[in-house]
Amino acid sequence: MTGLMTTGYQFGPVDLYLIGLAGHRPDPGALAALTDLADTGLMTVLDLILISRNEDGDTTVFEATDIMNGVELEIAALGAIGLIGHEDVDAFATLIPEGATALLVAVELSYQRDLAQKTAASGGELLAFERIPAPVVNALVDSLAAEGRH
Repeated sequence: MTGLMTTGYQFGPVDLYLIGLAGHRPDPGALAALTDLADTGLMTVLDLILISRNEDGDTTVFEATDIMNGVELEIAALGAIGLIGHEDVDAFATLIPEGATALLVAVELSYQRDLAQKTAASGGELLAFERIPAPVVNALVDSLAAEGRH
């Protein structure tokens, strides 16, 4: 066991999402899925950064406080501004096509905090985790249905 604190988790696991934008600034509708889920309590948006990559591949980074004008997500609602580090930005920026802009968003799936806390309190430890992307799952289920197995 890792010996980490087993009670009173402030946060559960955090996922980073890179969301490509149609323009160079998020319009109010760009974060609708995030704000709608945050409103349900299933997810907490902790931090976000806007990354623009020019035609030469150079990047410009804007922190959440610099980009929130006109965007429906309130800065006060962000749970951990600064959580996204320079290493994260560098790694994800290479995935943005030249001449494009994306949001890098850190989210906590709130229900996982309780799962992590109860697992640790029981003496258990998460040994592995793998996410299967939605397009892969849907393609697999469609192929199973076509074969009559679903």
